[in-house]
Amino acid sequence: MTPVPPSTLKIAYSPCPNDTFVFDAWAHGRVPGAPRLDVTFADIDLTNGWAESGSSPYDVLKVSYAVLPWILDEYALLPCGGALGRGCGPLVLTREPDAPGGTSQAEGPGALTGKTVAVPSERSTAYLLFRLWTADVLPGGVGNVVVMPFHEIMPAVRDGKVDAGLVIHEARFTYRDYGLHALADMGAHWEDTTGLPIPLGAIIARRSLGAETLRRIADAARTSVRMAWDDPVASRPYVMEHAQEMDPKVADQHIGLYVNEFTADLGEAGYAAVRGLLTRAAAEGLVPPLGPDALAFP
Repeated sequence: MTPVPPSTLKIAYSPCPNDTFVFDAWAHGRVPGAPRLDVTFADIDLTNGWAESGSSPYDVLKVSYAVLPWILDEYALLPCGGALGRGCGPLVLTREPDAPGGTSQAEGPGALTGKTVAVPSERSTAYLLFRLWTADVLPGGVGNVVVMPFHEIMPAVRDGKVDAGLVIHEARFTYRDYGLHALADMGAHWEDTTGLPIPLGAIIARRSLGAETLRRIADAARTSVRMAWDDPVASRPYVMEHAQEMDPKVADQHIGLYVNEFTADLGEAGYAAVRGLLTRAAAEGLVPPLGPDALAFP
């Protein structure tokens, strides 16, 4: 029996500027023919957990690409709406001017040996990229990893509560305000070793909605981002309402970095990046292996 398409979809995404920019037109009923959205704002660590729980009430979620191997039986990866790009990867930050413990920055990654690193989530793509990076350049790993809310990481590094921190998003533009130093760029390492763009956040939708509804969802997300590009002023109130007192210039930089051609359509390079990330991670024993058609969209 063909599933009856819902008139309203329950969706959860972050209040970050890239997500509010992408979904503004759809969330406010400006995408012709699109289902209505019942929006919940949540940090991606929460949405990852909801998707993994098997009992999530959400039809559509923004999650980390890193969590896909655990959820693709229930959810399908949409070919649009997410965050994937170049020059936008996570950073490992340390206190300026010295690396953890006061050692010279000349030691590079080795300065993290035996040290404590704060990360935003153990299921985040940032942490997965960090683990792949350490496997390549720091085989002994770090001393200890602690999970900490994203907004607490830079203050914790600055104040010496942890030796280093793994940060994402707008922290690329603001870490110097905390007197911090970028020890390593996970995205640059990924691009240098693979030549592929960096997968970060994905949009997924429940498979039980049926192929027709999944295609409507993808079309609506794609249309919403193109409408935002065509009239960026229209999305401004929604973006800044949820930007958590972020400087408007930083919000613009955030959008410019994370909303790009891959947001409108993953395309061949985007899918290659996602497969490459999860295949390499599976080879290191960090995630379950994907089936051959796991990323296929109806």
